[in-house]
Amino acid sequence: MELLVIKTGSRYLRVKDDDCTAVGLDKASVFPMAMLETVKVHLAAARAHGFPEAVIFRLTLTETPL
Repeated sequence: MELLVIKTGSRYLRVKDDDCTAVGLDKASVFPMAMLETVKVHLAAARAHGFPEAVIFRLTLTETPL
């Protein structure tokens, strides 16, 4: 499974309403690949509001039995 996240430095962004906060991966906003255009809008807003180095990352999840 592949998901999208916005990352800045070693932190991830949590997007809520029109606000962005740098958080750990466990609190980050994640989006399905189909929402790439929406994530690009969030990225532009994040860059304009204090996260100029933010970038979109593809988060790849694999599921295996323990």
